[in-house]
Amino acid sequence: MFEFSIARLPRIEFGAGSIMRLPDIIASYGTSVLLVTGGYSYQNLPGWQSFVETLNRRAIRLTQCKVTGEPSPDLVDEAVKAFAGHGFDVVVGIGGGSALDAAKAIAGLLCLQRSVMDYLEGVGPELPYEGPAVPLIAVPTTAGTGSEATKNAVLSVQGEHGFKKSFRHERLVAEYAIVDPELLCSCPPDVVAANGMDALTQLLESYVSIKSSAFTDALALSGLQAVRDALIPLYQSSSDASVQTSERSRLFREKMAYAALLSGITLAQVGLGSVHGLASPLGAFYPIPHGVVCGTLVASATEVNIKGMHSREPDNKALAKYAYAAEILCQQQFHDEKVAHTALIQLLTEWTQELNLPCLSKYGVEASALDKIVANSRGSSMKTNPIILHDTEIRQLLLSRL
Repeated sequence: MFEFSIARLPRIEFGAGSIMRLPDIIASYGTSVLLVTGGYSYQNLPGWQSFVETLNRRAIRLTQCKVTGEPSPDLVDEAVKAFAGHGFDVVVGIGGGSALDAAKAIAGLLCLQRSVMDYLEGVGPELPYEGPAVPLIAVPTTAGTGSEATKNAVLSVQGEHGFKKSFRHERLVAEYAIVDPELLCSCPPDVVAANGMDALTQLLESYVSIKSSAFTDALALSGLQAVRDALIPLYQSSSDASVQTSERSRLFREKMAYAALLSGITLAQVGLGSVHGLASPLGAFYPIPHGVVCGTLVASATEVNIKGMHSREPDNKALAKYAYAAEILCQQQFHDEKVAHTALIQLLTEWTQELNLPCLSKYGVEASALDKIVANSRGSSMKTNPIILHDTEIRQLLLSRL
């Protein structure tokens, strides 16, 4: 528990209004910046126009690259080819996980001008990455992926022969993560729900990971408390513009931004579990958002893990951890571990329903395809699941959410 190694993290600037520090931080690197954003929502961010005007006054040259949907290797390669000769001093990623992942990969390759396929895990030659990377500043506008704190750039090719794999290296970690909860104001309810359940899943899976430590457990539990207090009320209020300026709404945004950041830190240190193992093939083969996969599967995956450990590994320490997670999330003490497990599964199921997270069949997943999904789920995330699941268990997990 008290022997652990902590991988590199960004310098973190957290708090309402922290986005106002971005021009100064950019200027500390130079006068030429590549801005990687999502489609258009960045234009509605608080202070956006002021940010652009400040850069202009400082004679900082701003070039923009837009990312719509989850980034692909082709998108990254095209961006690197288009911008390689511009001599950028810094890359800034502003957006959800897709924009931040794209920014990481682009920043990592601008100086090398090689295809990202050369470094992508499991699909190419997997050459060792030696850099250099252009300095990266990560600014999340959603509360879910925790990408601002990780070394992973997750890229996807969608379709029957698709894949979802990581370009992963400590040199890709952002120099700065600017986490301003007020940037969540523009998130619609479905985005709040999916991203919030992604953060919850990452916190829970890293808490019970076989690589977990006292350090990551403390962060994961703190994050779970924040999700408990903020996710449902933030979801309920996110469709009502009249309450966005209330102090309670600000507190909910702050707690979810905090939880998402902690989820990125913990997953970067100790890995995840079966939900994220399944997210890779599901996100590759079907047009299903990552957060939806997490939200729709986390209750069933938790139940399958617990049943498997009761059956095959009754002394597995993760059983006690799941029971303690139940006490945190349900805000009550349980004197029987099995009762706690039941309460945890029930609560996660209720949240899945309350957040209107759809079943897999909505995205075209059919029972006939489950064997293929199971066969492609044994990636790095599945390797840190607290118990090795049998194929039949993984298939049953998927069936329960068709």
